[in-house]
Amino acid sequence: MAERLRITSRGAGTPLVFIHGWGFNSGIWQPLVKRLTDTFTVITVDLPGFGNNADRIPADYSLEAITDEVQVAVGQPAVYIGWSLGGLVATDIALKHPDKVLGLLTIASSPCFIEKAGWPGIKAKLLSGFHQQLSENIENTIESFLKIQAMGSPHLRQDLKEIHRLLMEYPLPGRQTLDDSLSLLETSDRRSWLADISCPFMRLYGRNDVLVPKGIYPLMEKLAPQSEVLVFDGASHAPFISHADEFYRQLHSWLVKHYH
Repeated sequence: MAERLRITSRGAGTPLVFIHGWGFNSGIWQPLVKRLTDTFTVITVDLPGFGNNADRIPADYSLEAITDEVQVAVGQPAVYIGWSLGGLVATDIALKHPDKVLGLLTIASSPCFIEKAGWPGIKAKLLSGFHQQLSENIENTIESFLKIQAMGSPHLRQDLKEIHRLLMEYPLPGRQTLDDSLSLLETSDRRSWLADISCPFMRLYGRNDVLVPKGIYPLMEKLAPQSEVLVFDGASHAPFISHADEFYRQLHSWLVKHYH
């Protein structure tokens, strides 16, 4: 990739870097960003091929390459906050560039998204189905994925409407980008290295999440005993949408505790 990823920065104070999940873009963070800029510098990053970086697609769409691209674009030590796939990217940055990460918060994320022996996760068949759908119709595939985001929420229709509105802030990514980034969810596994994360580390989950099931909570306690955990009851895969006020209060409180 010849040029750095484009980022958006606003506010003042300790820098916070927000990284979106699969199929989305930085628009998903806008309601939360508006509430944080009075206290922090908020940086939003579109992953390669998404949103503001739709035209910036690396030849090697690996987790390692994406990690390096994001870290270089940010260019300063920061607190990294990643949702779903974005949490995997943020975790990898914390592992590879610990001097650049002041803190790590993962939202509805996992170091290994795919279901394996003794490890709950997304069934491989589901992701294979998404690959097949992508070859037929991008819009329908994303719509199907949006519904999974909100499954388990007590106000599913309202959440879906808001998620869809924020997603459409930018053009949809191309099929190849979606296919390549979906493969990251299938192949990445950072479980063995989580104990090496030395910065403040918080994990946030929605108890009704069908993509990151609650069965991983006790397993993560063993893999990352230095981390803190917060579970939002009644929330699904996007607690910052379904439980916006509570999520903001908890996030702001944790950030102020560590960085003010």
